[in-house]
Amino acid sequence: MTTFAPGTIAVIFVSEVTGEDPEGYAAAAAEANALAEAQPGYRGIDSARGTDGIGITVSYWADEAAAVAWRQHARHSEIRDAGRGRWYRWYSLHVAEIGRSYDWEKE
Repeated sequence: MTTFAPGTIAVIFVSEVTGEDPEGYAAAAAEANALAEAQPGYRGIDSARGTDGIGITVSYWADEAAAVAWRQHARHSEIRDAGRGRWYRWYSLHVAEIGRSYDWEKE
């Protein structure tokens, strides 16, 4: 669990996968995650996918400039295009600024 500073940018990616080429999808997702982790301003990621193929991934960025730089990253763009052609039935993307963040954990 991570608490984020106010002003952190959250990029919320909601999608449904086609189920085609699960090995290729997993490899592309792993590559994208590794690329994001190496990107300046990267703060973390949360992701979940249900058995119905619908998933939510939230990536966190230090500021708007870092989030935009990630969107414009050349290899990320290639992976995104492959996803549109092969792995995603649809997706929605939302960008929000965090105003408050806290964690709780049962002991």
